[in-house]
Amino acid sequence: MSLANRILTCAIRTNYIRNHGSRSACYIHKSFQHAPSISLYRDSRFNFARNLSSQSSDEKIHTIIRETEKPVGSSNKHEFQAETRMLLDIVARSLYSENEVFVRELISNASDALEKFRYTIHTAGENEKNYENQDRALEIHIGTDKQGMQLIIQDTGIGMTEEELINNLGTIARSGSKHFLEQIKEKGAAVQNSSNIIGQFGVGFYSAFMVADRVDVYTKSSKVGSPGLRWSSDGSGSYEIQEAENVAYGTKIVIHLKPECREYADEDRIRAVIKKYSNFVGSSIYLNGKQANVIQPVWLMEPKDVTLEQHTEFYRFIGNTFDAPRFVLHYKTDVPLSIRALLYFPEGKPGLFEMSRDADIGVALYTRKILIQSKTANLLPKWLRFVKGVVDSEDIPLNLSRELLQNSGLIKKLSTVLTSRVLRYLQDRAVKQPADYEAFYKEYGLFLKEGIVTTQDQTEREEIAKLLRYESSKSPDTKISLSEYCSRVGLEQKVIYYLCAPSRVLAESSPYYEALKKKDVEVLFCYEPHDEIVLMQLGMFNGKNVTSAEKEMRQDNADVSDLGEGSLRKSEIDEIVPWIKEKLSGKVSDVKITNRLDSHPCVITVDEMGAARHFIRTQSHQMPEANRYALLQPQFEINPRHTIIKKLHKLKTSDPELGELLTRQLFVNAMVAAGLAEDPRTLLNNMNELLSKALEKH
Repeated sequence: MSLANRILTCAIRTNYIRNHGSRSACYIHKSFQHAPSISLYRDSRFNFARNLSSQSSDEKIHTIIRETEKPVGSSNKHEFQAETRMLLDIVARSLYSENEVFVRELISNASDALEKFRYTIHTAGENEKNYENQDRALEIHIGTDKQGMQLIIQDTGIGMTEEELINNLGTIARSGSKHFLEQIKEKGAAVQNSSNIIGQFGVGFYSAFMVADRVDVYTKSSKVGSPGLRWSSDGSGSYEIQEAENVAYGTKIVIHLKPECREYADEDRIRAVIKKYSNFVGSSIYLNGKQANVIQPVWLMEPKDVTLEQHTEFYRFIGNTFDAPRFVLHYKTDVPLSIRALLYFPEGKPGLFEMSRDADIGVALYTRKILIQSKTANLLPKWLRFVKGVVDSEDIPLNLSRELLQNSGLIKKLSTVLTSRVLRYLQDRAVKQPADYEAFYKEYGLFLKEGIVTTQDQTEREEIAKLLRYESSKSPDTKISLSEYCSRVGLEQKVIYYLCAPSRVLAESSPYYEALKKKDVEVLFCYEPHDEIVLMQLGMFNGKNVTSAEKEMRQDNADVSDLGEGSLRKSEIDEIVPWIKEKLSGKVSDVKITNRLDSHPCVITVDEMGAARHFIRTQSHQMPEANRYALLQPQFEINPRHTIIKKLHKLKTSDPELGELLTRQLFVNAMVAAGLAEDPRTLLNNMNELLSKALEKH
């Protein structure tokens, strides 16, 4: 084996170990021991080893990238127009938020070139003989060269003539793809698979200058007799075009990277960018000889053809998670918008970050299988941030960089359509898979309630409310929906009653439930503090007012002229009511009698009990006690049939000091029962005084 061959063997083996490990590289060394001449191995320094090693690797290595192109003759220099130079500077420095998107843009251009060739050959008819090498595989190949600080992207698509090079690469903001489609439409031809052609603006190619010192393009048109060409520019204001030998059909882009952008010569970095943006491009993408886009765009498949295993794999891929989807919503529609959607509802519990409203929406936006945004804020409302998946729409208006959405009206319409579809799907799961839905609701019900509180659309509120589940006074072992409640009470009852309490025991023993129970009225029991805010915000459902039992008691104007046997007389009531009001001055807005209580001596009512409790929990500590009572305006209602109230009437005269302590304690107890006591521990002083005074009598 010659010295030259040994040196070349060592160089290739070293580079291969860097990318594939030492085991496969051993085969290269053995192969070169029998090599008769170094001239047989003049292919690309970073691709030849991969081709040769395919005999010893489980994964087949396949690449078309070669360093065979050779410019010939003189080059023609062209100047960018002044406006073009300015636009080029904007594209290279300001248009894209992340410089990694240049990979997406160049892959998109390569994909368009493949689709153009596929369409051209399919529709060539009698002109078929005008195109060369029609049976070639339509692929995209990418090669990384760390040592040379190069990134190469090559396609086997339609290629370009010199005129097309000048028009497409010499004129910024002129889209060759868009022009191609316009030509087809002018001829009146049907544009088959036109949705696979991505380019719109004609600026994507220039994104390469974000990372490149120089870009070389080798291209050869598929038209018979077309020469190979080399286009080259450093992006400073001019470009050169020159004929070249040994150029393959299609287009090859060689990016000479800036030193600070050397990361894009790393295979793992490029693989990550492909996975993020271009994993679902219709044609195969090979990175250093290995196929990089192996996951199928499941959302474009027919729903009935996708297996549970495929859904699980895809869900884990796009969600970057290890659990499985609980529910799968896979659908497509063309009215009112073209939408291909695949949405997953997680099986696992939401994480702490997902519970925060700062979490991103987990739905990725694609157009024609190219990623636009991995987390798209406006596609679904914030309360659906736990949903993961993909939405692909050809109707989505994009800005020049293809990173931001335009036309807020259309995007809002798209969001409305998607949200409505999600709600109908969950409502359907609640009927067809009640056990699974119950498990989902247990983990994610809080998000649904957030939706009711945050949305401004009453129709949407009521659609979300169909998904809520609560225990009721007549169904202790199961939770029911608001729709079930409405069907039970019938049309004659115009109100949906609810009562918030920490537990069922406390709800059933609540003074606010007592009167409704006596009337045999069904009441929904809510055990979470936020439930009363949710139902208060809902306000109405299915034509019925949603009202708390506490508010119903305050607004009740029942006749109290006949309080029944065992009650204080009217004259006694007229004496005790103003006396109690005096003793509770500064605390209550009014004192009145009620006949809605049986076992309880008194009760506190306010206009909006849910809002009042929320205020006590979150803000009341910031203001003086007097101001707090002035804001709440509590109304103290007493039961004139109760033993304690009748005893209080006697104490008013016989022992006014004990009577006052008892009155204050009754008020405190009622505030605690209403959930309006800021801290019950502060109420002990009055209780101890009352006990001490009572014990003096014994």
